[in-house]
Amino acid sequence: MHRIMVRTWCFLALLLTASFALAQAEFSADVVETQKGEKGPTKVYFGKNKMRFDSGENGGRTGTVIMDLATQSFVIVMDQQHMYMEMPSQAMEKRGMFNFFRTGDAEDTCAEWLKLERNKGGTCHKVGSDTVNDRKTVKYEGTNSDGEASTIWLDPKLRFPVKWQSKTSGGELRNIQEGAQPASLFEVPSGYTKMDMGGMTKRPQ
Repeated sequence: MHRIMVRTWCFLALLLTASFALAQAEFSADVVETQKGEKGPTKVYFGKNKMRFDSGENGGRTGTVIMDLATQSFVIVMDQQHMYMEMPSQAMEKRGMFNFFRTGDAEDTCAEWLKLERNKGGTCHKVGSDTVNDRKTVKYEGTNSDGEASTIWLDPKLRFPVKWQSKTSGGELRNIQEGAQPASLFEVPSGYTKMDMGGMTKRPQ
């Protein structure tokens, strides 16, 4: 479970670094890590103001992160344990993560990129149009405040990265399926128990 959560949070951190808008069209896709051999996939679902990330490991263990951008909250759902955790949003709020998903322009995203604390003092420029997995994209290159370089391919229709590459990470979205997503995907299943983050003990909801 720990590795599942780490992989999911690495992807979320990547999106934060990219600084792009929440998808305007609902869709689902597979996230495949391509750095040092392919890993994954992590399933991603985008609904209206909500996002869901599903990861899996050998042995059938699964983990899910559900983000609600309207209420600025998110939970981690552990299917094997039939439990869920409500995670504090303060760290994400300080980084502007919730707002980041709501803003941006596919054709001019550098201003948003450079507003992020991590990227202040860095660089950003639009390379131009490119095609990734048969989808039209806008390619950007930039560096963060530490001078670390990364490249992002942004899908103007989805307004979301479909490919990313840096020295330490890389990946892409595959099997993109546009269409409305069921509301149940973004809800904690009934009968699941809430975990008390203070004492890390079970507490019936």
